[in-house]
Amino acid sequence: MQVDTLIHARWIIPVEPESVTYENHSLAIDGGRIVDLLPTEAARQKYTGTHIENLGSHALLPGLINCHTHAAMTLLRGIADDLHLMDWLQNHIWPLEQRWVSEAFVRDGTELAIAEMIRGGTTCFQDMYFFPDVVAQQAVQHGIRASIGLIVVDFPTVWAETGDVYIEKGLALRDRLRYEPLLTTAFAPHAPYTVSDAPLKKIRMFSDELELPVHMHVHETKHEVEEEFAKTGLRPLQRLKALGLLSPMLSAVHMTQLTEDEMDLLAETGAHVVHCPESNLKLASGFCPVAELIARGVNVVLGTDGAASNNDLDMFGEMRTAALLAKAVANDASALPASMALRMATINGAKALGIDRETGSLETGKAADVIAIDLSDLETQPLYCPVSQIVYAASRRQVSDVWVAGKRLLKQRELTTINSGELSGKIGDWKDRLAS
Repeated sequence: MQVDTLIHARWIIPVEPESVTYENHSLAIDGGRIVDLLPTEAARQKYTGTHIENLGSHALLPGLINCHTHAAMTLLRGIADDLHLMDWLQNHIWPLEQRWVSEAFVRDGTELAIAEMIRGGTTCFQDMYFFPDVVAQQAVQHGIRASIGLIVVDFPTVWAETGDVYIEKGLALRDRLRYEPLLTTAFAPHAPYTVSDAPLKKIRMFSDELELPVHMHVHETKHEVEEEFAKTGLRPLQRLKALGLLSPMLSAVHMTQLTEDEMDLLAETGAHVVHCPESNLKLASGFCPVAELIARGVNVVLGTDGAASNNDLDMFGEMRTAALLAKAVANDASALPASMALRMATINGAKALGIDRETGSLETGKAADVIAIDLSDLETQPLYCPVSQIVYAASRRQVSDVWVAGKRLLKQRELTTINSGELSGKIGDWKDRLAS
């Protein structure tokens, strides 16, 4: 039987079923979808591939899903490090954004982010930033899957003037993108402290009506929670509950300040938690109680945050940091094993974005969002357990090949849809402007 692509690999880690690793197996891909996963000898007899890849030292995984980014902020990487969150935002990032953010800024910064993510094995990202139409254009152009955030804040910016206008522009963009096969959309109100009740009520109404997810920073810092309580008499989660926003449609980002009752509430309502361990550590925001949330049945996923506060978009780093940090916070070395960290970066992320029937695991019928990791490097030898080695020892630089919906975006470490030299030149120009 003829198929578009046949990949023979040393290991295949499908994520679903859980805790399964297949050795000397192959993936058959046709029409952008996985049509079979079977032993390599059987695959050689059953299929003929237009493109055949022999990856004898590699593991195949579902592409990683980065559930929280501000993609264009790659241009601000390293520009204001080692500061408290509100100092970093109010005195450095927001003034720079006010001066420089434009369609061109978002276009070039997002292209840089997409290049970095593809090279790091990320095949899908959920974004929150200005000019989401430009983010969508870049995602389509370069072949990566994305959830485009329909940004909402109370104050005027280069993207919109009022909460109502943000929502109107967001809904219009949602309508334009409805038939883009690699794109979904989500409301992206920035945070409880930057979005008032009136727009949040509208967001809840349209979210219910259109089944649009909501992606929002919540309980990021102790200061945020205390400020909200002083102003309204409610903690942010209580306020969101009162507004009807706690549901399986909500992805609450950071969540470093949680009580036992709030963790129970998240479990009861089905809200997802987006854990950004490295950004939270760098900004000293606090610790998300990941093990306790998972024990309650909360779907916890991973995000990098923006490169301005991380300072990278490395999901391998996030998996490792999440696993190690959870053990320290729980005082339990068995908390968050490697297999769960991998699920947080793949199928759990797909569930949060509402695309788990399409991607997040290597299963027959799903989109062929696949990454290959070369585990022959000395740094990942000797190899006893591929999953543990990937989470605790491997580097994103060992990602050799990436496919999204069967299209190859990375071939032996070379990008196929982005000119690296041209991109470097554009980023150098931005560095000169931003540093002036």
